[in-house]
Amino acid sequence: MLKDLFFGTIGGLGLFLFGMGLMSDGLKKVAGQKLKSLLESLTRHRLVAVTIGALVTCLIQSSSATTVMTVGFVNAGLMTLKQALSVILGANIGTTFTAWLVSYFALFKISSYAMPMIGFGFLLTIVCKSQKHKSVGETILGLGLLFIGIHFMKEAFAPMQESESVRSAMISLGSHPILAVLAGTVITMLLQSSSASIALVQMLAFQGAFGEDWSQVLSITIPYILGDNIGTTITAQLAAMRSSRNAKRVAMGHTLFNAFGVMYILPIVIPGWFGQAVEWVIPGELTQTNIMFHLAVAHSLFNVFNTLIFIPIIRLLEVAVTKLIPITEKERMARPIALESHLLETPVIALQQAKKEIVRMSQTAKQAVELSMRAIINNEAALFKTVEELEDTVDQQQLEITSYLTALSRKQLSDEVSVELPVLLHTVNDLERIGDHAQNIVDLARRKNELRMKFSEPARHEGNQIRTEILHMFDQVIASLKNNGVEGANAALDCEVRIDSMQIEFRRSHVDRMTNAVCTPEIGIIFIDMVDNIEKVGDHLTNIAQAIIGGLQWNGMEPEFMHHEGDEQER
Repeated sequence: MLKDLFFGTIGGLGLFLFGMGLMSDGLKKVAGQKLKSLLESLTRHRLVAVTIGALVTCLIQSSSATTVMTVGFVNAGLMTLKQALSVILGANIGTTFTAWLVSYFALFKISSYAMPMIGFGFLLTIVCKSQKHKSVGETILGLGLLFIGIHFMKEAFAPMQESESVRSAMISLGSHPILAVLAGTVITMLLQSSSASIALVQMLAFQGAFGEDWSQVLSITIPYILGDNIGTTITAQLAAMRSSRNAKRVAMGHTLFNAFGVMYILPIVIPGWFGQAVEWVIPGELTQTNIMFHLAVAHSLFNVFNTLIFIPIIRLLEVAVTKLIPITEKERMARPIALESHLLETPVIALQQAKKEIVRMSQTAKQAVELSMRAIINNEAALFKTVEELEDTVDQQQLEITSYLTALSRKQLSDEVSVELPVLLHTVNDLERIGDHAQNIVDLARRKNELRMKFSEPARHEGNQIRTEILHMFDQVIASLKNNGVEGANAALDCEVRIDSMQIEFRRSHVDRMTNAVCTPEIGIIFIDMVDNIEKVGDHLTNIAQAIIGGLQWNGMEPEFMHHEGDEQER
């Protein structure tokens, strides 16, 4: 039994975490800005978000699944912390319907959906040609594996429900409310389902295991139900283990919400007042035939009341979890510093603030390119994740600046602001594409490491040459963005000429090295792809430099330098 318990738990947890990661990655690829906008619109109002959380949980009959999906949405950047916390409040209400629908002899098995989801999801990943459809399949496959993981963990501890010693311990603990809360917490953590643990309490109560003074039985069993509400939060904590910091905050918010609710309800439960309130809600005599119904009401009453308490102070809950899991340097970089919404009424000043934020974005893009080149030239695998995080920051900065400039475009603008604004939007897009090229270089570096290959000394020398040149070009462009200086922009164009020459020269010399067997074809392709990516970074910096030289104006025409053949295909 112990072996099955241990293996089932470890295997189930592994599948759970793997499924969570797969689902989150699939959401990132398939969702995009459209789903983010839909979720934002649906959950913008806290009451609507709570309702959505409750309805989804009612449909799938698992608050664990709802909280895990919510953590996945936050991890994929599709939902804000505040929106997610509101959905979690609703999930707590939704899960109470399980106690109404499930009797002591049958539990809803969410795992019954897992196998079709795994099969269908895997089929989409291998049959579909569209990357979007493949990503949908990856998301469904991850969700199915996640459910299977929960199922295995539940099955590993299933013998506990039949154990006489476990039942005796629960009856003994029932006379001590605080210990009963702790017991309910632990059992739900082990079973990975508050529905299962509440059904176990319902079954024991119905069978008379807590005695036949039914009012006393109600008072004894309610603390177990309170503990179940704390224990169920472990699922979100597990889901957030490999997720972003904001996802961890959602999980922490879920725990705080339920734990604080139990803390202020327990003083009402111990004297029996909460049990009396339940009996008042359900008129008539409390008997063996309706004791489970009373426990279902107690579960619902607690969660509805707790949600009503927290909805008005959801902002305080958000602040609390942010304090407990503080903002990192990466998050601080991604957050806009200069973009103030109240300045939108003064478009000239708002535009200047947007330019300041674009300078920050260009500095982040430069750092991403610099570290990606270090990673590939020197085989510094430790930098891979840092570059990926910087690329995510660039994407977030693009979203923030674009949203700000879009909001500005709706205001009454002067001619000067009107002509500068679209050029700045293109500048932001160029910087975001630079971040993509930094990610491309890291992908090349990762492949190089997997092949256990190194650049030859001549290749390393050439790589450092083009790296120095592109960073110098970055410095000139950033300086020009800061002071609107044409001199730095012209110097950047000179850098672009040298980079183009390097690309041609380095391609030729590397082909010679491959011909002379100094380098293998595999490492040669990686080197040439690296040089090509840097040349494209130079193209995007050239776009920005020429825009600065033109005074951030197109004079009614979009210039030819905004387009580069083959660049779109690469995306």
